[in-house]
Amino acid sequence: MANEVTIPLLPCASIDEVAEFYVMLGFTVTYRQYRPNAYLSVRRSEINLHFFGIPGYEPAESYSSCLIQVEDPRELYEAFAHGMRAVYGQVLLTGIPRMTRPRRDGFLMVDPGGNWIRVVPAVRERESTRNGLTRALTNAVTLAGSHGAERQALKILEGALVREVHASEEERASALEFREELLERLGLHG
Repeated sequence: MANEVTIPLLPCASIDEVAEFYVMLGFTVTYRQYRPNAYLSVRRSEINLHFFGIPGYEPAESYSSCLIQVEDPRELYEAFAHGMRAVYGQVLLTGIPRMTRPRRDGFLMVDPGGNWIRVVPAVRERESTRNGLTRALTNAVTLAGSHGAERQALKILEGALVREVHASEEERASALEFREELLERLGLHG
């Protein structure tokens, strides 16, 4: 078998709201149907996402997720951020919708349907030796992004920054960058 294609089908409360959001990010609506069932498909380059409407659906209760592998997550992040800034005046860091800042392992976006869209590098580098700071950063990103536990993530990250004095400059810079994001999300900075 060759050239297989898999396209996620994600739930939402309103296909119109989801369409507007993805158009803002540079996607094109390729199909929209209201009856007999609400259905939407959007495309940006080779990224295809399809949505189905569910009356009464609660985005905050969503468990739906999709992984998008791209060569350069930062490039896609910048394009998405540009669209968000044009419409909202800023990149939304909290609530629904929202988008985290990019890191080496990509970024997370939650769309208006509550779907978790994870954008990651197409080829992941395997770290043969992960130090405590790298593990703490990974745990903090998961806690804050997936569980909304920014305070706990900040506590873990700050502890590791104090303990892990032998981390590389790149690892320390990534941890400090995420620390700043957490402080901003919590309203403790700026």
